[in-house]
Amino acid sequence: MKLTADRIIDAGMAVFAESGYHGLSMRQVAERLGAHAGSLYYHVPSKSALLQLMADRVARQAYDAGSAALAALPEGADWKARIEAQVVTLRRSIRQHAGGAIMFADSPKMLSAGALSLMERLLRTLSDAGVPDEHLIVAADTLLSHVTGYVLQEQSEPPALPVTEADVADLPGRFPLTLAAAAAYDQEEKFLRSVRMLCAGIGTMVEPAGA
Repeated sequence: MKLTADRIIDAGMAVFAESGYHGLSMRQVAERLGAHAGSLYYHVPSKSALLQLMADRVARQAYDAGSAALAALPEGADWKARIEAQVVTLRRSIRQHAGGAIMFADSPKMLSAGALSLMERLLRTLSDAGVPDEHLIVAADTLLSHVTGYVLQEQSEPPALPVTEADVADLPGRFPLTLAAAAAYDQEEKFLRSVRMLCAGIGTMVEPAGA
């Protein structure tokens, strides 16, 4: 098959999923494609450029998913529903890629158009809601950082040492509140509740005209 930037990005994401950032190399990507490493540089000039393209793909997919979710909202949906639509689809999108949270976290630093578009739309939603200008970037960054951190935990590696029944036998007695809280909700419900809690906090800053 003809070597293209898209095929190189596909292979790069597959290698990243298996080996992580430090294991990613242009040589490994080339091997996955059955090509010589030197042939990749015509399409993608460096590992850094490949990482930028990978991060931008994740962000663009998330942006498109958010656009679809916003379009599906009923007419007159309030700003909290619009925020929820954006961050729920963002989490879902970056979870589709092993290491997606790490790639997405790096995307703004790489000036990813996809990531900047996500931020711009989120800032516009908050501004239209009536959040004062001086609080906009903190509110938006808090929401995006929450999503990234949440998925980072979901995508973390299992414990190096296996957890046995003996390890957890006395935990309810020692940490009753923690264990009860951990069992209260599944990951989906907990995420939704956490987003709504953040929106409730942001809502205290909304000026009356935008409430």
